This record gives sequence, structure tokens and C-alpha cells, in this order.
Amino acid sequence: MQKLKDIENLSIKLNDTCNAQGITRILEEIFQTVNIYIYDFTSECLRDFSKSWMSIDEFGDKNNAKKLYKTFELLKGKKYILENNKLFYALYQGQKLIGMLDFAKIPENDGLEFLNVASYLISLKIQNVILSEKMQKNIDFHDAMKNIAKIIETQYENSYIIPIIGEMIDKFVCGHLIYIFINNKLVWPSACKDEKIFELLKCLHNKSEYVLTPDKKIGLFPLISENKLLGCIVTKSTDNILSEKEISYLEQLTNQAATTINRANVYAEILKHATLDALTGFYNRRQLEERIKQEVSGAKRQKRNLCVIMTDIDYFKNVNDTYGHAAGDLALKHVSAVIKHQLRDYDIAGRYGGEEFAIILPFTKLEEAEMVAQRLRKAVENTKIDISKINADANEKIISVTISLGISEYTNGDNEKKVLQKADKALYKAKENGRNRAEVYEEISADMP
Repeated sequence: MQKLKDIENLSIKLNDTCNAQGITRILEEIFQTVNIYIYDFTSECLRDFSKSWMSIDEFGDKNNAKKLYKTFELLKGKKYILENNKLFYALYQGQKLIGMLDFAKIPENDGLEFLNVASYLISLKIQNVILSEKMQKNIDFHDAMKNIAKIIETQYENSYIIPIIGEMIDKFVCGHLIYIFINNKLVWPSACKDEKIFELLKCLHNKSEYVLTPDKKIGLFPLISENKLLGCIVTKSTDNILSEKEISYLEQLTNQAATTINRANVYAEILKHATLDALTGFYNRRQLEERIKQEVSGAKRQKRNLCVIMTDIDYFKNVNDTYGHAAGDLALKHVSAVIKHQLRDYDIAGRYGGEEFAIILPFTKLEEAEMVAQRLRKAVENTKIDISKINADANEKIISVTISLGISEYTNGDNEKKVLQKADKALYKAKENGRNRAEVYEEISADMP
């Protein structure tokens, strides 16, 4: 009777948990120290289920890994093995051995009898968790594909696009390093020391399909768009082979990424000759630098007042990470619209880079520039941004952001770079002092060592 009650309690606890750590915790409440090893038939290796599904080959203790593989082979067709005062208990899916429980201490006889009944429940729960993780991975993959498609619509700078693509791909390839090459040059991350990869890159052309090394531990996925070889996405592992599912993910992500990068290249060529930033409608950086050069020259020649404000969105990375890059783009549009509405017709606003803006205020004294900065800060703080249409799954449908601002005034001897640098130092001070505030550049304190 007690045994049935124990089984019922175990069933209830297992039903209430949804991950590997929860299952391990429940078993340790009953049996103290226990490890769960599951055989991954795709990569043909044993994985520690309770340690983020890591291969036991990655632990560093090669001798222990060999013993575990040997024990797993010996378990086939058996319920358990007693070895060196330890118990290894088999987990089956039907007649197929899928893993084993490794107990640091042999349970009493009642414990073994309990396991004879409970092992089916434990095995079934582990299989359900693995299946749920795979399903979630499929959902995440399709979300990533949609996010890359959204990036196509709004972004044209490869320096912005490529790290996002790299991070997205990194989620779907277990235990592999990801490298992105453009025109045979590594652009993400910052270093690759494997000469074999560079040799393999030389073999690619605009008709190439993906390439795997014989051990399936290095994969090259060419970035091809409009019959042009743009570059390559490379995966590398010392332990794990690429599964068929991962190869499928990589092929689809690479195709989408190639389209994104190619369009970014086209946009970049067009925007070399344009004056406006496509997302915000402000002057782009190239044109902004021309305009500030003109205004500084005019202020110097005519001895008139000139101020500059540098501003950016506080914790903008958190917006992207929490709500997605499409929501980040929407925030940029809203902030730029608010800034534009608050400025005079002859004021000049430009997107300096990323979420940073520069505002040129001709014929403006420092006191007036401070008033403008505070007006901008309050207007942005009070603006509500509806992200429900671009991220229906977000917990929050309405978000808000704040900005920090740095103000500088043109003085005799300043060139355009100096005026911007002073405003940038004041912006840094605003961030140091808590953000959502405006600070004025002060010559003495700002330049002290």
C-alpha cells in the first residue's frame, strides 16, 4: 500500500515539473545523489540530462566517459548493474535503451523495488521534456526566421545585421562555435584560429552547396544571393557532429541571411549618395557631418551662437533583447518623431549611429540649449509606444523609453569634431549620473585626468 502511495506521489511531482533540473531534484529527494545520462542517437553520444544536455565527452575526464559508455553498453537488455558500490539503472523506451540513472549510493532493497516500478514514469517524463524542448526549438527557429525577415525591411548596415544573425544561429546549433565570413574575411566574432577553415573557404564558389568535413564537426554554409557568393557561415565543434535537423536549420537560416546581407549591400550603395536615414527620416551620418561643418564655419565667420546636443536611448539593448529588434526599430522611429516635433525649422537633427542622435542648434545660447534638451527629455519620457502589432506575444503591449543628453557650446577655436566630442563627453556624464537626464559639458572638470 505504501509503495503505491510513493509511486502516486512521484507521479504527481513529475507531472508538476517541466525541465531536467526539476526531475533531478525530485530523484535526489528520494535517492540523494543521482545523475541522469541520456543517449543522443543523432550525435551518438551520452549526454548529462541534468547539465544542460551536455555531452559527457566535454567534461574533461576521458577515462570516466569511457567507463560510462562501457556501462551503457553492458546495460542493454538488463534492468540495472551494480558496480564499485554504485548502481546504474536502465531507462527504456519500449525495448530500446535510451539512458541510465547513475546512483552514487546503492539504494536499499525497497529502493530497488521502487525503481522497478518508477523507472517507467521517470523515462516517460524525460522523453516528454526532450520532446518539448525540440518543439520549442522549432518554434524559436521559425521566430528567428521571422525576425531576420523583419530586419530585411528596416536595416541596411551589415555591422548591425551580422551580429544579430550570428546570435540567432548560435541558438540552434548545440555545442558549436559560429563564424561568419564576408568576402573570405571574418566579420563575426573577432577571431578564428583554425587554419583548416580558411583552407576550406577557398574551395567555395557561387554554385556551392553546404560542405561538411568527414567527421561532421565542421560545416560550411555558403551565403549565396542572386548568383553571387557573398560569404559563408561556418560551424565548428570538437565533440558534437551536426545533426540532420541542425543542417536543415542552417540551410534555411543561411538562405535568409544571404538575402538580408545582399539587400544591405545594395542599400549601402544607394545610401552612399543619399542624405536621409531610411528608418528615422533624419540626416544620415555622412550628411550630418557635412551640416555641422557648415554650421561651425558659419558660427566662426559670423561670430554667432551655436550649440550641439548628443543623445541616445537609455538601455536600448534591453528593448531589443526583451521585445525584439522590430520593437527596437519602432522605438527609434517614435523617439525621432518626438525630437523632430520639438525642434525649430532651422534646427538640424541626424542619426549619428545606432540609437544615438546629434542635434545642431544654430543661433542658440547654452541656456536655451539646456531648455531644449529638457523639453526633449520630458517629451520622450511621456511618449507611449504600442508594440502590440509587431510583437503580439509580448507581455507588455505599451512600452516607454527615456533618453540621456549631452550639451556643448561652440567656442572660438573649436572645429566640428571638437564640438561633437564635447557633447559626447557630456552625454557620457549624463549616463554616469543615472540616465534620463541632460548634462552640460564643462571644460575644466571634463578634461581633468
